[in-house]
Amino acid sequence: MNQPAPRTRPLRLSGVVPPVCTPLTPDREVDVPSLRALVDHLTGAGVHGLFVLGSTSEAAYLTDRQRRLVTETVAEHTAGRLPVLAGAIDMTTPRVLDHVATAAAAGADAVVVTVPFYARTHPAEIARHYRLIAERSPVPVIAYDIPSAVHTKLPAALVLELAAEGVLAGLKDSSGDLAGFREIVTGARALTGFSVLTGSELFADAALVLGAHGAVPGLANVDPHGYVRLARLVRDGDLAAARAEQERLCALFGLVNAADPARMGGGSAALGAFKTALHLRGVIACPLTAEPQIPLSAEETARVGKHLAAAGLL
Repeated sequence: MNQPAPRTRPLRLSGVVPPVCTPLTPDREVDVPSLRALVDHLTGAGVHGLFVLGSTSEAAYLTDRQRRLVTETVAEHTAGRLPVLAGAIDMTTPRVLDHVATAAAAGADAVVVTVPFYARTHPAEIARHYRLIAERSPVPVIAYDIPSAVHTKLPAALVLELAAEGVLAGLKDSSGDLAGFREIVTGARALTGFSVLTGSELFADAALVLGAHGAVPGLANVDPHGYVRLARLVRDGDLAAARAEQERLCALFGLVNAADPARMGGGSAALGAFKTALHLRGVIACPLTAEPQIPLSAEETARVGKHLAAAGLL
């Protein structure tokens, strides 16, 4: 492939783009009324975009039918008021392309795509993966670097190469590689139309000060006002106040440790805590996570409640 594939249209992302939780009913179907209420909760706080079908959305646990319903519901409910990003996450390029077509048809403004997984993928194959997807996608493509889930680190140099070609419209970085993230933020300053987003709840202020365009923190489901306030303080140059707000959010993030680690993994505990917090705050009707994840107990739920109360959210 000699010529890079241009994006269909520019997409400029900045500010707070929460990775939206997927509320479920007691029988583990998508709870559409609660999903709409969650969107209202987030947009009412002034967020700048919404990301569905990522890790916090439990995309890996949802059926294709449920994935489409989530994207359709959020895109319809936002009605173009702010951009909707949809994860198109699967093991191989052809399977991702199927998700891309579905997400675009359902109203997504962009797709968020990981490297291929299950089989180990060479960097040349990763590059081919993104070029093929961008060539065939009707909406812009954002790379999703999350090696904890896909077991391959997206090289910073490759991200910048694909960004310069116009293949990628942005990066959602959940790698934890601060050196690599800084390399991308620095390199992106010479590019136009490429957005760098951090997935960190705990270093959002530092990432924004460094030059990241925005943040995609799962905790923003629980306290969207806090992250919107943090982004505004950084933008206004009030770094002392931004640091104080980030430290408050770091304390609130302690709710992800409410679950007993002998009962469930860290990812399940965090998702369960976010949903439990949303349930306690009256945003969603049911706090259940998708199977085989284990629900929080009454004691664990009480711990989440204490974190909310300490943060003034309950």
